[in-house]
Amino acid sequence: MSEPSVFTRILRGEIPSEIVAETENVFAIRDIAPQAPVHLLVIPKSEQYRNVVELAAGDPALLSELVGLARTVADEHAAGDFRLIFNTGAGAGQTVFHVHAHVLAGDLSEGSLGG
Repeated sequence: MSEPSVFTRILRGEIPSEIVAETENVFAIRDIAPQAPVHLLVIPKSEQYRNVVELAAGDPALLSELVGLARTVADEHAAGDFRLIFNTGAGAGQTVFHVHAHVLAGDLSEGSLGG
């Protein structure tokens, strides 16, 4: 059996983090290495899905709930304007293989955050 993800450990209270919003199945926290003035992570409570492709195929309702919570935190923290980013695979920058969305906001321009 694999070790629980960092997100599961945060949810269990094993690693400190402020949960900024939560539903029955999804929670949101601040990113510890923000890439924008507002950088939140929205995460399913279940570790069942490694990336957004698996989540979309396996539980579209959970993906919808995740996107809904992303919109809610964007409304609360960024007046509703935001980017929603899913990294899928190590080559795309995914470092935690427990599906999660990055909510980025705050004075972003079209070319910002590019490599």
